[in-house]
Amino acid sequence: MGDYKVGDIIKGQVTGIEKYGIFVNIDPWYDGLIHISEVSDDYVRDIHDYVTIGETIYCQVLEVFEDNLQLKLSIKNINYKASCNAGKIKETRKGFLPLKESLDDWTQEKLAIYQKEEDNDGKKEK
Repeated sequence: MGDYKVGDIIKGQVTGIEKYGIFVNIDPWYDGLIHISEVSDDYVRDIHDYVTIGETIYCQVLEVFEDNLQLKLSIKNINYKASCNAGKIKETRKGFLPLKESLDDWTQEKLAIYQKEEDNDGKKEK
């Protein structure tokens, strides 16, 4: 389980958006809520302008409720957008070619495993 403290900056995934706030899944145990007042210092007309469901964001822990494994979170004083590394990935001219070249070998290996399992199951039944 997470060991969260007030002030920690943690990563989570947006699982729901309501008029009053954003629901965030932090880990298999903890969930959190970012109240609309913790989204921005400016007026928030529509929370959908800030996040989308499924998006990974950074949040600051305001309170920890150990009894029900929930966190009160904020994004208004931090850079909450989790950066993607798309700029660091170099495209090559080969593209999917290496995968295509290996596909037949992988398929044959997997079929051989299934055939062996099927043969062993047939021997057990006799």
